[in-house]
Amino acid sequence: MDANLYTLFRSHFSEGPEQPFAMVPDGPVIHYDELAALSARYAHALRDAGCNPGDRIAVQIDKHWQVVALYLACLRAGCIYLPLNTGYQRSELAYFFGDSEPRVVVCRPEAEGVIAPLAPTAKVLTLGAAGGSLIERARNAPDDFETVASAPDDLAAILYTSGTTGRSKGAMLTHRNLASNAVTLVEEWGFVRGDVLLHALPIYHVHGLFVAIHCVLLAGARMLWLSKFDSVEVTAMLPRATVMMGVPTFYTRLLAEPSFGREACRTMRLFVSGSAPLLPETFTAFEARTGHRILERYGMTETGMNTSNPLDGKRIGGTVGPPLPGVDLRILDEQGTPCAPGIVGAIEVKGPNVFPGYWRLPDITRNEFTVDGFFRTGDLGTWTPEGYVQIVGREKDLIITGGLNVYPREIEEYIDALEGVAESAVIGLPDADFGEAVTAVIVPRPGQALSEHAIISALKADIAGFKVPKRILFMAELPRNAMGKVQKNILREHAADAIKSVLSP
Repeated sequence: MDANLYTLFRSHFSEGPEQPFAMVPDGPVIHYDELAALSARYAHALRDAGCNPGDRIAVQIDKHWQVVALYLACLRAGCIYLPLNTGYQRSELAYFFGDSEPRVVVCRPEAEGVIAPLAPTAKVLTLGAAGGSLIERARNAPDDFETVASAPDDLAAILYTSGTTGRSKGAMLTHRNLASNAVTLVEEWGFVRGDVLLHALPIYHVHGLFVAIHCVLLAGARMLWLSKFDSVEVTAMLPRATVMMGVPTFYTRLLAEPSFGREACRTMRLFVSGSAPLLPETFTAFEARTGHRILERYGMTETGMNTSNPLDGKRIGGTVGPPLPGVDLRILDEQGTPCAPGIVGAIEVKGPNVFPGYWRLPDITRNEFTVDGFFRTGDLGTWTPEGYVQIVGREKDLIITGGLNVYPREIEEYIDALEGVAESAVIGLPDADFGEAVTAVIVPRPGQALSEHAIISALKADIAGFKVPKRILFMAELPRNAMGKVQKNILREHAADAIKSVLSP
């Protein structure tokens, strides 16, 4: 039996292939038959470029609808799709290319000269809204392609996660992982052919690429395809939509938009939030403003979605709902005993949605799983009396800013390598817009005069913008415990007080 994810999608395409798949404001309407034909031509182009089943296809391009056709082409050709954040800089890309060894890299036309030297063993193709070498290669290719038969545990994608030790890890996702999660979400969130999803998310991570687009494809529904989130544009587009998925920042910005309210939401049936914790006060304010209770869910790159507040039933602000069907979730204390409601413990998950491991890192993979097959998420949580999960913190030293994950150790390594820096510590501080703001505390070497502007400018040349600290503070020394470990809880208090004193009139 063919378990290729594209085969599953194709079986759910609209009965009339001319059904719209995506509608671009002030742009084209793309139908399902066009999507299938373009994905076939791209699959032929990848094969002609030397791609074989199991090869990695690294993709760093701007958000436009052709990217969805490229993703589907990779599935059809049996290749492994590897999306990369458009903000990644040269040093980051060089690492990803070296680690994943892609057969093909697809980039923006204007970036070809930068990308080619970073991936010397790969074929570099370009794709942009106005054209590119991939489009030229595919122009005269056939509109049909025999999809490669895939086993359930064949890899469909690799997504790099920020690394706790400073280096990112490639999370391997199989056709089974992605299919099982997509089928569950369509059922649990009630997606039907008549739905219109407002899509304003980026498509280089799980939320925008898999959660949102997979639900649409499996329902034969359609999307309003926005290149980015803009609160004014989204407010204007909502009356044409029925569903919206977003990160908490989307919802705080909508609440700050004067024209946003009940009238804009008159056709909506569902608002979903994820990728970062939604503050209970945002949940409450949104309901008061619109009459809608945001559905919050919980997932990870390595697992897809694990829990969800119910479509029909009680949605509780500050919780992420019960486990999804097919997902086993447990919360354990330090002795490995299941926690009673109200007791905080470590969250572990198991199910067909959970990835098999990290790319070429068997030892790390082994340590991240328990002997009975549960994945250690690194998140801390508790059960509510209703059987819902509440996320209360993280074991892993992770910052979530604007829905994107940042591990401090990676940023600290870049800062420590700068001239005049003795050591550094990176922390997340509360931020009304982004949830957490990346903040760096730096100890200069004796006699060295460092400036916030110079540090930030240097980092912008090396790492993606969302990882660059919003603020830099300088201290004579970092607070440490008796074992010499930096006490980041104390550092957060000091840093927050220092920033408040600077901002106070």
